[in-house]
Amino acid sequence: MSFTLTIGDELATGFVRLRLHDMTAEKFWQFAKDNEQIKIEMTMDGELIVYSPTGGGGSGYSNNNLLYEITAWARQDGSGVVFDSSTLFVLPNGAKRSPDAAWVTKSRWDALSDEEKEKPVPFAPDFAAEILSPTDSLTETQAKMEEYRTNGVRLGWLIDRKARKVYVYRPGTTAPETLDDPATVSGASELPGFVLDTSQVFVPRSP
Repeated sequence: MSFTLTIGDELATGFVRLRLHDMTAEKFWQFAKDNEQIKIEMTMDGELIVYSPTGGGGSGYSNNNLLYEITAWARQDGSGVVFDSSTLFVLPNGAKRSPDAAWVTKSRWDALSDEEKEKPVPFAPDFAAEILSPTDSLTETQAKMEEYRTNGVRLGWLIDRKARKVYVYRPGTTAPETLDDPATVSGASELPGFVLDTSQVFVPRSP
């Protein structure tokens, strides 16, 4: 499978934008599978975004800790399923996104056929989290979180690990709630009983 690519000038920001001609959902899925070692998303306008890898000692470490914490809670709670950043979700607006961590209620997941479960998830997750990497744009990532919010995600967290902030997104709000250097962040009613210890995801304070 071959494509004609137009590469933007944003590599220095941690991602490259690609415009692929005649990109169908099937072609995108094949392209993503052929390049599964990198994170690839598609905007609602059909523009591909290819992200640079995360650093092992930085955001990659934080991502792993976040997944560990929410997975441990989910196994005890039993009401939903956790997904990592390799999972694509097709939002109602047509965008295909891969949150750093996501959670879907078991009832929604079980309603999918076995064949559907092997393809991009055909709806938005109930919970989505993004951890800002050193090369991520805060403005771009905030726009992505707004997209999550307006497309059915019931709870979204944008974690700025260096600034030690968490932006909380919920439907029906015009602006996220900003938590400055919180010791913990509660999943509240959306993820009942889940409390994230932010020391697992924030950059440690300088001694």
